[in-house]
Amino acid sequence: MSVIHFLKETFKEHETKDAMVWRAQTYSYRWILERIEFWREKIHSWAIHPGRVIFFKADFSPDSVSLFLALTERRCILVPMTDAAESEQAERMSVSQAETLIALGPEGVYAAHALPNHAEAGLYERLRKEDHPGLVLFSSGSSGTPKAVVHDLNALLEKFKVKRPCRRTLLFLLFDHIGGLNTMFHTLSNGGCLVTVEDRSPYGVLDLIEKYSVEVLPATPTFLNMILLSGAYENRDLSCLKLVTYGTEPMSESTLKKFHEAFPGTELLQTYGLSELGILRSKSKSSDSLWVKVGGEGFETRVVDGILQIRAQSAMLGYLNAPNPFTEDGWFITNDAVETDGEYLRILGRKSDWINVGGQKVNPVEVESVIREMPEVADVTVYAGRNYLLGHYVCAKILAKTHVEDPGIFIKSLKRFCAGRLEAYKVPVKVEFAKEETGITARFKKARSAHA
Repeated sequence: MSVIHFLKETFKEHETKDAMVWRAQTYSYRWILERIEFWREKIHSWAIHPGRVIFFKADFSPDSVSLFLALTERRCILVPMTDAAESEQAERMSVSQAETLIALGPEGVYAAHALPNHAEAGLYERLRKEDHPGLVLFSSGSSGTPKAVVHDLNALLEKFKVKRPCRRTLLFLLFDHIGGLNTMFHTLSNGGCLVTVEDRSPYGVLDLIEKYSVEVLPATPTFLNMILLSGAYENRDLSCLKLVTYGTEPMSESTLKKFHEAFPGTELLQTYGLSELGILRSKSKSSDSLWVKVGGEGFETRVVDGILQIRAQSAMLGYLNAPNPFTEDGWFITNDAVETDGEYLRILGRKSDWINVGGQKVNPVEVESVIREMPEVADVTVYAGRNYLLGHYVCAKILAKTHVEDPGIFIKSLKRFCAGRLEAYKVPVKVEFAKEETGITARFKKARSAHA
């Protein structure tokens, strides 16, 4: 039986319904099914055999989704990449030992080229022996060189066999991101509709939500803060938006509070996942709470010395370019610091992002959350400055709501504000000003390392 048999059965059940909206056109599940067959014939004509490593350059579209599913059905090993990672293409092709390049352009133009590689990695041999499709994702590389994560797609797809609510969902996260692929599989496996995005500005995204009655927006905390800063949500009818999920980086408490106030009729749900494990089921204590339960079918969690560890049925097989990160009993050490309250966790972020001030640890998200409470502040990025005595000190880059007439007076005011809410070693020593949103990556996350 085909690995995507359960998906094709869902597609047949909903064949007259909208599966995707792309460039103001709708595509039905019948269209997706027919297109999978089109690509199946193309794959055969390209002489692509099961187990071949395919470097797949595309963004979300009806064609890219259909081709992704056809290659999965062919039991290939897929290495997706978007233009956001263009500068890393050569390295990713080399590390993944890609044997074929398939590029799918925005106008439906496609090409397939054989590459001079022969993929012999042991993890690939495991997939070929099992006759299973594979997936290679690259971690964000926030703490060093991006790691090449190898998944068995059979294991990763298993959780999508459990039926969930059918909803219209915006595809905000990217094609080569575990969150973007999770959104794709979750929505299609339940007969929902995927609304694709070209313009990822707050105005562009909210235009789509209003126009196509989008019910679910998966996004990053950084992007949700951009929506607040833009004011793009004002004077719009966004009553269709039932759920906003946020993850991939820690959420600021002040941003969550402001977003909840701006969207009182929308449920806010914190999600948690990693390229190495997939996306866990989650349940926030409330829409304005950072406390969350994570786990669900196929996942176990534990906290050891304040660090979250996870054991998952959908865990990766391993890295292509790094040592095995699992404990002897199969737990993955996430390096995310957490606080606990019974079954609930508060995720504080990667320990590697914290600032070491003379042995005292400073969580930059905590400092940012406090500074954002100042009425004059639109946005802030907190990062580490180097100090020969203390190791590091706390720095803040401020985006003010209006022009700052006297920077010296503003900085003194900011430090007094922080001193009343934070320990002395957490108060920024250096404060500078930005002219636009501070330190945002192509994936709409905070880029603290760029300031360090």
